[in-house]
Amino acid sequence: MRHAFAVLALTLLLAACGKPAGHDDQPAAPSEPASAPASTPAVAAPSDADKTAALATLPAAYQGADLDNGQARFAVCKSCHTAIAGGGAMTGPNLYGVFGRKAGSSPGFSYSDGLKSSGIVWDADHLDKWIADPRAVVASTKMTFLGVKDPKDRRDLIAYLKVATTAPAKS
Repeated sequence: MRHAFAVLALTLLLAACGKPAGHDDQPAAPSEPASAPASTPAVAAPSDADKTAALATLPAAYQGADLDNGQARFAVCKSCHTAIAGGGAMTGPNLYGVFGRKAGSSPGFSYSDGLKSSGIVWDADHLDKWIADPRAVVASTKMTFLGVKDPKDRRDLIAYLKVATTAPAKS
């Protein structure tokens, strides 16, 4: 019986979106951004000017963030989320355009009642708390991610998300 419980616990842990607690100090391997589905038009990568403009909308602490580290940290998120314009939901909702969006409102995803009624509008501060420990923010969330404990990694991840999920300025 104990063996069956251990196998079940390990299976649940491996199926969870994220990585085991205490391992967020290991850098994730850098990866390329997810490619758009064939039916989604390709979106040009943000220019340096677009990145600077997106970062300028964040609090000062994020403006010097390490976007490469943020992208590496996002590799874990990609197991559950897309972050491309027009991308569909996976285990979690598409994060494109997340900044300024009301929590629980992305079309095409079934959210927990707790998240839908949270009143959260996603900004750097709310994302920082959420990424640190989602269940501390909304106990009834469906998100099984255990969190990123390192404040620098969260800052870098949030800055990367801002750049990667904000539409480039029109020329």
